[in-house]
Amino acid sequence: MQEFVVEVMNRFGYMGICFLITVENLFPPIPSEIILPFGGFMTTYTNMSVWGVIFFSTIGSTVGALILYRLGACFTMQKLERALNTKVCKILGFKKEDVQKTVVWFEKKGRKAVLFGRCVPIIRSLVSIPAGMAGMELTTFFVYTVAGSTAWNLLLVSLGAALGASWGIVQEWLSGYSQVTKLLLWVGIAFWIIRIIGKRVASQSRKRQRNRH
Repeated sequence: MQEFVVEVMNRFGYMGICFLITVENLFPPIPSEIILPFGGFMTTYTNMSVWGVIFFSTIGSTVGALILYRLGACFTMQKLERALNTKVCKILGFKKEDVQKTVVWFEKKGRKAVLFGRCVPIIRSLVSIPAGMAGMELTTFFVYTVAGSTAWNLLLVSLGAALGASWGIVQEWLSGYSQVTKLLLWVGIAFWIIRIIGKRVASQSRKRQRNRH
């Protein structure tokens, strides 16, 4: 993967960076931890500038985020509510009220989630989908996406430029960060599943008790 990323960037410069970052937002396995630091390193031996790399990488981040936002918007809350009303979802303990709670939460915390989520691997991509589903105002989503993406890109590109040929150190530093993020994400999913199962079991237990009486 690293060889492919480096080859594209060496061949196409700014446009290669923009393309790769767009794809990275859509497919997280292509890591910005390689693209951005190497882009910073390229400014030390080409006519590319640090701000140029940041600018085009931010364009790529924003384009990728907007694509996912639109995908989320296509899967509206009404469609999700209908899906949760199916027999399978009811058996699993999903409720239409959960969708309403999500909308309320995103109205209150969505801006921060979009802003700071841009600096967290995996979450950086995923956060665009619920933003679209919750109907977050496009202008607000755009502004916070650009702000968060610029901060992340500025950090990694600057580190790559400062470290020069040792830009790979940034990837090593961030690999642990990414692993922690993945671990927390899986723990969160597991907790969510356990919580749903627990609610289902408790509900069935209450029904049995009522039937006995």
